[in-house]
Amino acid sequence: MVKIALQVKANLENVEELKPLGPDFRWCFKFTCSNCGEKSEKWNYLSLSDEISAQHERDTHNFSSKCKLCSRVNTVTIIPESINSYTADDQNKFKTLVILDCRGIEPCDFSAREGWLAKTIDNGKTFDDVDLSEGEWADYCDKTNQPVGIYEIEHKFERIK
Repeated sequence: MVKIALQVKANLENVEELKPLGPDFRWCFKFTCSNCGEKSEKWNYLSLSDEISAQHERDTHNFSSKCKLCSRVNTVTIIPESINSYTADDQNKFKTLVILDCRGIEPCDFSAREGWLAKTIDNGKTFDDVDLSEGEWADYCDKTNQPVGIYEIEHKFERIK
C-alpha cells in the first residue's frame, strides 16, 4: 500500500476558496502500473461515490483496473478525510488536495476538469461547477463588481509515509 498526495498550486484572483464539489466530484488521473511500468493512455475517473467491492476482501475501493501488459488487478481508494480546499492563503504554494491509497498503480498525471466550487472574496458569489479543463477559469462577480479567476494551475504527487 502506497499513499500518494495530489498537491496543487494556483494563482487565485479575488477567489477565497477553491474546492471539489461533493462526493460525486470526479478526480481525473492517468496511472502507471507499479508491477510492469505500463502507463495508461486514457484518463481515468474516480470519485468517493464510486464504490467497488474487492474480490477477496471486505474492503471497497473507488477505482479498479486490470493492467493491459501484466494483467494485474490494481486499486485506488480516496481517503475521504484527506480532501482539502485550496484557499487564498495557499496561493502560489503547493497544497495537498487529496490523498490516494494506491495498490499496484500510482498516478502519473492529473487533469483538473470540471466540478469545482469557487467562493469569491468579501462574501461575493459562489460559483459551482467551475471548469478548469483549459488550465484556467475566469468570470465576473456581480456581488463584488470584480473579475474572478483561477490561473497557472500546477500539480505534483508526493508519497506520504
